[in-house]
Amino acid sequence: MSQKRQAVEICPALPNPVTTLTYEFPHHFEIAPHLHPEHQLIYASRGVMTVRIEQGSWAVPPQRAVLIPGRTPHAITMHGAVSMRTLYFKPRLLKLAHCQVVSVSPLLRELILHACSFPSLRRRSKSEAHLIDVILDQLRALQVAPLQLLHPVEPRAARVAAMLSNDPADARSLDELCARAGASKRTIERLFLSETRMSLGQWRQQLRLVRSLPLLAAGEKISHVALECGYSTPSAFIAMFRRALGTTPRQYFASAESTPPDF
Repeated sequence: MSQKRQAVEICPALPNPVTTLTYEFPHHFEIAPHLHPEHQLIYASRGVMTVRIEQGSWAVPPQRAVLIPGRTPHAITMHGAVSMRTLYFKPRLLKLAHCQVVSVSPLLRELILHACSFPSLRRRSKSEAHLIDVILDQLRALQVAPLQLLHPVEPRAARVAAMLSNDPADARSLDELCARAGASKRTIERLFLSETRMSLGQWRQQLRLVRSLPLLAAGEKISHVALECGYSTPSAFIAMFRRALGTTPRQYFASAESTPPDF
């Protein structure tokens, strides 16, 4: 997403230390590129979101949240019906240098939902100030989830990333893709490690994981998702998913659906 190619709405500053917003979005709803001065935590108690910035994209399934630094242009796409809960933090409250997807503990989930029962949280209210501090303590201890996908900008590496992104199930070897992009696999590997902190093979697997989440959220069968994401068998796809997220796709989404309903 580039500010040169796509208009970015600039939202006004909010008055309180923490401001909350609650939304219900339908499948495929898109929030246009925008930015705001505050840091933002976006959590979906139901559904999957894709958050896009110029440098890459982040998949945000249930049990995860995304933290976005203030003044970062971003857009969001919903996959499945999404129940979004958002907290905006004044930058002085939280050190946040870059976007990241984080795991949401049961305690943090309840704190987010409780905070969203207020339009904002103010320091002059003792109970609200305490809630702010507990949420900030939880955020500082969060574990980053492996769901980011940074995009290389060097032209040859970017061409490889584009070919893979256009068709995650592309069966061509990495050597062939690199040759078509005008460089050796060794050169592309070096560029990917430098710009995305992943090898080319790791990046391809991460792409397939990130692309699988919206399909699963939309109710697609695992066999179909496996083929769409480049796996010859459902068992191979399930094994990859388990390695990345610690459970099977079915168990992961069943766990999200079984959480107690929010307000």
